[in-house]
Amino acid sequence: MARISVPETMFFVERASRTSLQAQIRETVVSAVLSGRLPSGAQLPSTRKLATYLTISRLTVTLAYQELATQGYLEAADRSSYRVADKPPFNVLGTDVALPDADAVDWSSKLRSTFRVAKQMRKPLDWRRYPYPFLYGQMDPSLFDLTAWRDCARRALAREDFELMAGDFAASDDVQLVNYICSRTLPGRGIRANPDEILVTVGAQNALWIVIQLLLQRGSHAVCENPCHPDMSASLRLSGAKVTVLDVDEGGLPPADLPEQIDAVFVTPSHHSPTGATMPMDRRVALLEAASARDFVIVEDDYEFEMSFLAPPSPALKAFDRNGRVFYIGSFSKSLFPGLRLGYLVAPAPVIREARALRALMLRHPPGHLQRTAAYFLALGHYDAVLHRMREEYHLRHRVMADALNANGLKIAGSAAFGGTSFWIEGPDGLDADKLMAELRDDGVLIESGSPFFPTEAESCRFFRMGYSSIGRDRIAEGVKITAMRMGQS
Repeated sequence: MARISVPETMFFVERASRTSLQAQIRETVVSAVLSGRLPSGAQLPSTRKLATYLTISRLTVTLAYQELATQGYLEAADRSSYRVADKPPFNVLGTDVALPDADAVDWSSKLRSTFRVAKQMRKPLDWRRYPYPFLYGQMDPSLFDLTAWRDCARRALAREDFELMAGDFAASDDVQLVNYICSRTLPGRGIRANPDEILVTVGAQNALWIVIQLLLQRGSHAVCENPCHPDMSASLRLSGAKVTVLDVDEGGLPPADLPEQIDAVFVTPSHHSPTGATMPMDRRVALLEAASARDFVIVEDDYEFEMSFLAPPSPALKAFDRNGRVFYIGSFSKSLFPGLRLGYLVAPAPVIREARALRALMLRHPPGHLQRTAAYFLALGHYDAVLHRMREEYHLRHRVMADALNANGLKIAGSAAFGGTSFWIEGPDGLDADKLMAELRDDGVLIESGSPFFPTEAESCRFFRMGYSSIGRDRIAEGVKITAMRMGQS
């Protein structure tokens, strides 16, 4: 059988890509081998021929081929040419395998439930290409110390660290990370906790889901705020419990309106999501007293307290808890970067034991290397330095944005008294925030409609949120002006 010769036209490189030319060549070959497009024995173009075709250095091609040979994908035919190895690292099926018929099974009758119960907060993946991205929860890479993070990631790969983090963390979490949470993070919120009262989670949402599974079932009764984060209300409804939503005011959730016979109350007392309202001390005391007298649990989502540049944030509700009835949820994803997905749950030790067992059934544990990298980043002072830089910049952006909103007649319905990274805007009667969001996107402006925060409302929503963590200070005023003009046309 004649040997197959691979044409050089199969290869291409993108010089603007962050991926090196060598890596692009390797990816092309590996993809073709694993997909079965390149059979064993197929002859690749010589290093000289491929280098000439791609107009790159012959050494680049040679090094790429040599690396593929080391990995077992190729073998040398002579000094300058290579062929696909007889037994590459992965045995692939033939390319003539039929694709499954996606409509052959009625999946609506097979699936136990649908999890698409929350109205999605639509954020385009390519949001960075928009000139005016007023998106909450996204980061500005210029404020983050990537060099320090890389250094910490390398430290976490040292032999001693690697041996620790390469193990199974199901029964425990990274000791350094937990110790930092105990000694630095929680005391800053007025909370004291022991290591056995802390569980590291894959973000705050993972902690919330675990708590809901532990506390609620069909027949339970939970209370949450209105408006509230759509993932919160959706997770509660999926539990099968009865859910009562209480309208918040300038003081957050009103404890006097709590119904009888409840099992859990889910609140954001220090910084209500999304209005930014802070629950005053008399309401906090009333909520804690009610929990003790009526035997229910309070779940506190304490997000974004680190972004305090106007005033110190109020102490966490957990700081006043004397009976262990407050479960506290925190996250590093908001203060570092959203893709980090590291959060934590603080609760009594018996609860954490059950939470750890449930976490192990769900995902075993958060990645060990990520935990140790974050632990180094925190312990070596990089985290505090990043927070300081963020607070200074967000303070300036807050001022510019507040001035722009006022100058253009936009009504600020809420923002965190201590700072934060967003404004909650109230439009005029009749405004459809979903429609406004879609229209502004065509103008290069990204805002977030408030409708997902009101899960029980059937009418159009006139509220929307504008964040400033993801937009440069010099573009805020123009983006707000465009928003105001579009509102006048809607």
